[in-house]
Amino acid sequence: MKIIVTGGAGFIGSHIVDKLINQKNKVVIIDDLSTGKKENINKSAKFYKTNLQNSKELDKIFKTEKPDFVLHQGAHASVRESVEDPVFDAQTNILGTINIATCCIKYKVKRLIFSSTGGALYGDATILPTPETYPAKPVSPYGVSKLSAEQYLYCFNFINKLKYTILRYANVYGPRQDPFGEAGVVAIFCQKIVNNEQPVINGAGQQTRDFVYVGDVVNANLKALKNSSPQNIFNVGTGAQNSINKMFQILVKVSGKKIKEVHGTAMQGEQKTSALDYSKIKKKLNWNPQVKLEDGLRETYQWFFEHSK
Repeated sequence: MKIIVTGGAGFIGSHIVDKLINQKNKVVIIDDLSTGKKENINKSAKFYKTNLQNSKELDKIFKTEKPDFVLHQGAHASVRESVEDPVFDAQTNILGTINIATCCIKYKVKRLIFSSTGGALYGDATILPTPETYPAKPVSPYGVSKLSAEQYLYCFNFINKLKYTILRYANVYGPRQDPFGEAGVVAIFCQKIVNNEQPVINGAGQQTRDFVYVGDVVNANLKALKNSSPQNIFNVGTGAQNSINKMFQILVKVSGKKIKEVHGTAMQGEQKTSALDYSKIKKKLNWNPQVKLEDGLRETYQWFFEHSK
């Protein structure tokens, strides 16, 4: 199969590319390297440097490559930056997705896999773990842009019969996550611990997250390629709530260092709870999270340790 992976030089996208190539697929990466990194690009993949808003360039790439599938991982992924600049967020996540979907329709791509978000759509849900049927009421421009992109895909299926699968990710962590760009708390804490700096937990640290390892997310994407339904939405998480305090304590344990637990000011508007119900993807695609939190944090910390400067 020939597969285009947008954002293939980024954190999640690069792991997907590596797995696809290991399985002997032909892979084409589209990435503007705004957050992705050259060192993440698999040498066996074909690479195009362009952004998702460049519709003419995207059309040329699709016309040349004629992909069977598209894994759309490219996005503006910072909630904080989306609040500061909602126009840029919308241009990347909404218009960019429209451009990709339009190319998929024009060049008869078999299926588009779209990476969406769970926590940013559901917010502090009253049902935990939260199912896909829970009302999506995002309170950040990032969440709004992802939900809008989902609605466009539904529309394109209705009008143009575009087949798609939406994967709503929980809090993805793992090797290659950027502690400065995407700013996942696991990556931030790993970086600080490796550099012997003090991590600071926002507020009491009782806020919970559904931490899902990047390798499990990769496997969900590969299973989504085989999904036969014309359209579907799946949560990709563990169903477990883990507090920031617990995550910090595990990281300290796997690092082997003695680090104090320091708390700072709570972030205004920060989500209090999050856990995604993955029973639907388990039933439909036979996907389960395989990596336990302590094992995943150990792998992640080791990667940061080995790549520290």
